[in-house]
Amino acid sequence: MRRAILLATAASALAFAAHAEDDPTEVGEVIVTATRLEAPQPEVAGAYVIEAERIEESGAVLAADILGEIPGVSLYSQGAFGGVTSVRLRGAGQDKTLVLLDGVPLNDPSQPAGGYDFASLELGDIERIEVLSGPQGSLWGSDAIGGVIAFTSRELDGGRLDAEAGSLGTLRGSASVGTRSDRFAFSLFASAYETDGVSRADVRDGNTEADGFENRTLGASGRINLGPVSLDGRVRWNDAVAELDGYPPPTYAFGDTDEVSDTESTSGFLRGRFDALGFEHALTWARSDIDRSISGGAFPSRYTGAREALRWQAERPLFYNTVDLIVGLEREDTEGDLSIGTAAELGATSAFGVARVQATEQLSASLSVRWDDPDEYDAETTLRASAAYELAPGLTLSGAYGQGFKTPTISQTVCDFCFSLSPYPVLRPERAEGVDLGLSWRSSGGGRSLRATAFWLEVTDEITFLFDPLTFESVYVNLARTRSTGVELEGEWAITPSWEIRAAYAFTDAEDQDGDRLLRVPEHSGSATVSWTGGPWRAALTVRGESDQADAGGTREGFVIGRFAGGYALSDQAELTLRVENLTDAAYQETLFYGEAGRAVYAGVRLRY
Repeated sequence: MRRAILLATAASALAFAAHAEDDPTEVGEVIVTATRLEAPQPEVAGAYVIEAERIEESGAVLAADILGEIPGVSLYSQGAFGGVTSVRLRGAGQDKTLVLLDGVPLNDPSQPAGGYDFASLELGDIERIEVLSGPQGSLWGSDAIGGVIAFTSRELDGGRLDAEAGSLGTLRGSASVGTRSDRFAFSLFASAYETDGVSRADVRDGNTEADGFENRTLGASGRINLGPVSLDGRVRWNDAVAELDGYPPPTYAFGDTDEVSDTESTSGFLRGRFDALGFEHALTWARSDIDRSISGGAFPSRYTGAREALRWQAERPLFYNTVDLIVGLEREDTEGDLSIGTAAELGATSAFGVARVQATEQLSASLSVRWDDPDEYDAETTLRASAAYELAPGLTLSGAYGQGFKTPTISQTVCDFCFSLSPYPVLRPERAEGVDLGLSWRSSGGGRSLRATAFWLEVTDEITFLFDPLTFESVYVNLARTRSTGVELEGEWAITPSWEIRAAYAFTDAEDQDGDRLLRVPEHSGSATVSWTGGPWRAALTVRGESDQADAGGTREGFVIGRFAGGYALSDQAELTLRVENLTDAAYQETLFYGEAGRAVYAGVRLRY
């Protein structure tokens, strides 16, 4: 039944193109910016964009609440409300996705694989989310071996206030205020979120202790134009406290514990822009820090990590504006704690270039090349080539080939947590190749669109941690090869000015070198949203589902869940809101053995001026 629902989601996306009459609603063109050179979305194979209007319509509070609606994105978390939340793009491991906030890398260098935890990323100050699936090493370097998820913050002119309360003792509030003009802009943002939660270990296994979650975020941004030079910058601080479950003695079976995780993170950048020698230059300093501690259990721990980057980038049009060119240099340094209590460092120096050519009115092409010289490994060159051709008005064929590589992390380089009587293996960087072929259609008024993308992704020399229970030897080795192929569909239809349908579906065939399915990658996944506005009322119903997936310790069953988000406008500035998560009160697991909340209802108020 679940598979039938998922396949029906795909069919509904294909049905959007069934009518030929003019559209009742005209929609603006979506632009992709995370490719460094702006390009219309139909020209960028494997790119998906979620804009501010859709984020607000969905009622999503945290990034994990909405990322699962993007084709090819699979999420898995260690339970609801604050459990460590990871993302796979097209089956690539969670450590192979680079996460950016306003261009600042957020991946955690203190973790063994260097992935990013999405559990506490608040969306209240986020303007748009872009996902670039497939290897993006030539654009963003080592960590973008499987793709990039880029968040862009909002530059506000006015004020916003959101307050909400509901099930599980949940309270949430956010406030922001800002002003902007051509010369000057300044914004402040603050949010707080807390809930009593549910047991992180599934209650169906006899666990009843609720695990709470508290999340605090503060942010500030500014911009000023001084004539020949303009400056802009942003800083964002977050503190997330989550009660955990684990493996308590004496049985060491997964269940309720008193462990608590406290993660404090700060990120920010300062950028100067100026014109010289016919180029528009940007000089950026960026940094992210993380401090994570776990207390209350048998094995307390604390880890810190830091990433710092200095980037120069220059852009100019060439040949009567038919060519856009970007060149740049970058230096990145990372530092992370080890299990023995000391810290280690890694760094890399890079040079890159991106060019986009508008060969004819219908044909465009782009090429990006990047050279990375890590301090501890051999230099690598990666490239990405893409092209798009407008077959007919609104009908675009696109394709891309990309490469990526990922140097071993700090933990892997020094073989942290390792024990062996023999010398530790010398690790090689992981490498990836990917191909996308896309066909997109958009109606003349922009009210209907459909995209279909076929992809192939192969990652070689994956680094794996091996443990021998007989000798107790444990080391990191280059061992695995993984391959993913599949199809992604996405469609929208503004049926009338009041009604809109949006649907997405992904088929992902992800295997390792032995032909076994990769863990935590559903073969079928999809979502569909029906939204309506009428006078002061608005409503959106979203259904999301995944098929069965292999997981550590067994098979996690597939699920279908629903979410309702609606509101009633008291005036142009004030709205009452209602949000219902897990609408049908389904008993499901996103990750095997970990609990999720049943039906939860939240009511609130939203103010804008």
